[in-house]
Amino acid sequence: MIIEKSEEIIRSIGKVLIGKEEVVKKVLMAIYAKGNVLLEDTPGVGKTTLALAFAKALGLDFKRVQFTPDTMPSDITGFTVYNKQTGEFDYKAGAIVCNLFMGDEINRASAKTQSALLEAMEENSVTVDGVTHMLPNPFVCIATQNPVGSAGTQPLPDSQLDRFMVKLSIGYPDSAEQVEILKSHQSSDPIDSLTAIIYRDSITEIQNYLGSVKIAEDILVYMVSLCESTRNNPLIELGVSPRGLIALSRMVRASAILSERDYVIPADVKYVFADVCAHRLILRPRAKLEGLTARSILDDILKNTPVPKIGR
Repeated sequence: MIIEKSEEIIRSIGKVLIGKEEVVKKVLMAIYAKGNVLLEDTPGVGKTTLALAFAKALGLDFKRVQFTPDTMPSDITGFTVYNKQTGEFDYKAGAIVCNLFMGDEINRASAKTQSALLEAMEENSVTVDGVTHMLPNPFVCIATQNPVGSAGTQPLPDSQLDRFMVKLSIGYPDSAEQVEILKSHQSSDPIDSLTAIIYRDSITEIQNYLGSVKIAEDILVYMVSLCESTRNNPLIELGVSPRGLIALSRMVRASAILSERDYVIPADVKYVFADVCAHRLILRPRAKLEGLTARSILDDILKNTPVPKIGR
């Protein structure tokens, strides 16, 4: 059932986000792995459309906030107001109280507002005036940021980047895909025709099933070796944290599920390693001077780390 429904979800969203099946698949994997997604790309490539399409296809309650310098933490987490009839303070839920929260251009808000997401992304809860409120289950945050026109933006702190399971880029479609996009928008917006394929309970079941996917000891050692290599690399100031390693273990299980396996192989690790780890690295000035990127360094680490022979 998981495979059939997952393939149907990918196909349906693929009709809206044409030519980007790989990104769609990895976002779905992150949702199955109880992770949050950071989309960094230029304007107009479909970041918001992707989030809305997932909300529709998965039958999730969706809320979106356009982050600006005057967006307040209470806009996200909610606030309390005094009820003179009861003599108590009533909680008024913020935008974060939903299944799929989209923070659009998250780097345009102040650091204080950005930090309002930290508890929600890590613990699926928000605390207002000393009272903790649990978020609906499942919960996922899809945030976007625009790398172009960074004037007036507030870069996400490392602690917040570390809470995103993956960082992805959609990229421009090729010429043939752009023709298909124009055709699909001739009479109506294709996203209007999207209907729910699965619902919240099914997603929760898949998330719980993830723990039954087996990872052999050699694969665990392989993942640890890869992450430790980022901490010992002379080009990297800050390597992958234990939280990043746990995120990698969940993503490789999701990769195995979508490949119709109940066990992980090295190919699963290679498939998601850069997506999970690149945004967690801080490079030394030397790497930047040499024109290297986090992904190119991770590719080099993958090439130089011995691969276990299990299911190569």
